[in-house]
Amino acid sequence: MAFEGLSDRLEAAFQRLKSKGSLTEHDVREAMREVRLALLEADVNFKVAKDFTNTVTERAIGAQVMESLTPGQMVIKIVNEELTNLMGGTQTRLTSAPHPPTVIMMCGLQGSGKTTHSAKIALMLKKQGHRPLLVACDIYRPAAIKQLQVVGEQAGVPVFEMGQSNPVTIAQEAIKLAKDQGYDYVFLDTAGRLHIDEELMNELKSVKSAVHPHEILLVVDSMTGQDAVTVANGFNDALGIDGLVLTKLDGDTRGGAALSARAVTGKPIKFVGIGEKLEDLDVFHPDRMASRILGMGDMLSLIEKAEQALDEKKAKELEEKLRKNKFDLNDLLDQFDQIRRMGSIKDMLGMIPGLNKQIKDVEVDESQFDRIQAIILSMTPGERENPDIINPSRKRRIAAGCGMEVEDVNRLLAQFRQMQKMFKQFGGKGMGKRLSKSYKGKKKRK
Repeated sequence: MAFEGLSDRLEAAFQRLKSKGSLTEHDVREAMREVRLALLEADVNFKVAKDFTNTVTERAIGAQVMESLTPGQMVIKIVNEELTNLMGGTQTRLTSAPHPPTVIMMCGLQGSGKTTHSAKIALMLKKQGHRPLLVACDIYRPAAIKQLQVVGEQAGVPVFEMGQSNPVTIAQEAIKLAKDQGYDYVFLDTAGRLHIDEELMNELKSVKSAVHPHEILLVVDSMTGQDAVTVANGFNDALGIDGLVLTKLDGDTRGGAALSARAVTGKPIKFVGIGEKLEDLDVFHPDRMASRILGMGDMLSLIEKAEQALDEKKAKELEEKLRKNKFDLNDLLDQFDQIRRMGSIKDMLGMIPGLNKQIKDVEVDESQFDRIQAIILSMTPGERENPDIINPSRKRRIAAGCGMEVEDVNRLLAQFRQMQKMFKQFGGKGMGKRLSKSYKGKKKRK
């Protein structure tokens, strides 16, 4: 996961500070030296790393920190605040035009994930009640139009294309269609190159001057490290970008691009790609990312993921079943499905303060979910509703149907009975009330 190495190095540097009852200026400067090295190893731009540690040092050697009862914690608080400022300070929302459609021009190098992330953002907006339209303006790359059509179909978002026509004409006609048919967001998936060149930039400038997009988003591959900053600067100088989309933040990347790109270009990071699925996109929150880098967890993002994945209607049905002690294997299957939609289990646990450090080296076997789901799906509807009817011959049939052993079926049934006892012990009515309160709270926050 991105920033893992940086988090480890920062934790080691701060551990030495926290172990001391009082701090000297020498202690602070030594810690900041470690922080600077950690940032450089994470591929953060040298000037950005230097300016960051100088700012933290200046604040940390003040009387407020030196005379504090917990000087180590005060330094960490300052680092957290400055990390947040480095990445933009506050969340920057996507522009919304006063008179629809809002035209978003997506640009970036070939292979950065531009086409996929156009669909990802469109899907996110669709879930919020908008009507986005994807536009195929990349007429050069083989199968570019087909790729956009495929991801558009997966997202349930229409795609406008005119084959190999001029990209400027395609963009203009797409915007006319959007106005006529009531689409409120138009995403122009423009052409990319393996590197920045004059021909590419001239084409993008032509599209920009013809349609006047409300926002230009640059899609940057986080795994390219320092090159990501160079690319961002090149596009910004030529086009004047409005924001960044960082991809592959779930991969084995050192994460320096996220910390450098905003500081060097002065443009906010608006979205981050955290996986290959179309749902794997997060709005970028600098404060939450800073907390995760410093090992403090990110409960707000975890709550938001839960709210997006959990089905309120199913929750009410589950509440009723818990009240009547009628929780069955169909309900268990539904719960697994909703949990899986929230993303990686290890990533979710890592957002919980305190747990993130404990599970760092723990391997979470998510294939266990697949095994349990396979066993349940090998049962008949009657067996799922009433597991008590599952006798030895039925167990053999279920095991054969999912390619597992009878012992695996027995283990699942034993665990399920244990769950039923727990629900009964807590009281189905009480649990139902807690579920109901949770969803009322969700509605109030919205």
